[in-house]
Amino acid sequence: MKFKYIFFLILGIAQITLAQNKYEQESRIDKDDFPRNSYLLIEDYLEDAKRVRFYQESDSTKKSYEAKFKKRRLHYSVEFDQEGKLEDVEFKIKERDIPNDSWETIQFYLEKNHKKYRVKKIQQQYPTRKGQSHEKTLHNAFQNLILPEVNYELVFSAKESDGFQEYEALFDSEGQLKRIRKSFPQSYDHVLY
Repeated sequence: MKFKYIFFLILGIAQITLAQNKYEQESRIDKDDFPRNSYLLIEDYLEDAKRVRFYQESDSTKKSYEAKFKKRRLHYSVEFDQEGKLEDVEFKIKERDIPNDSWETIQFYLEKNHKKYRVKKIQQQYPTRKGQSHEKTLHNAFQNLILPEVNYELVFSAKESDGFQEYEALFDSEGQLKRIRKSFPQSYDHVLY
C-alpha cells in the first residue's frame, strides 16, 4: 500500500514538472492541410497579407495549427486548436508598445527572479474569451485595441547557475505573471525524445 502511494506521488510530481516545460515542434504544412473552417475564419484578413505560412505545432501538452503572416508591418500569428477553433491572435511588438505601468511590473518580476536576463521577443496576445465570438477576437486584434483581456508573451533567456535558460512567460494586461515555463529549442528534440 505504501509503495502505491509513493508511486502515484512521484508520477504526479513528474507530470507537474513536465507541464512547466515547453518542448515545441513546429512543421510547415500546405494550405490544404490547414483546417478549412479555420482558414475561412481568417481568409479576409489574409487578402493583403505577405509571407503567409501555415504550420502544425505540437508541444508537451497539445497540438495546434497556426497561420503566420505579415500585414501592415506587423508579424501576426493566429493559433487554432486541434479541432480548428480559434485560441488566440498574437503579433510582435516592442517594449515601448506596452503601457508604462505594465512594463514596469514585468521588469520588476524579471529583475527580482533573474540576476541577468535578455528579452528576445514580445508578443501582444488576444486570447479567445468565453461568451465572445471568434470574429470579435479577430477584430480586436487586427484593430490593435488595448483591452483588459490582452496578454503579453515574452520569450527571454536568463542566466542560471549552469548557463543560460530560455523561458516563455505570459503576463496579463497589468503586467502580472500568469504562466512561465522553460522553453527548449527545436534543435534539442533528438536529445529530449
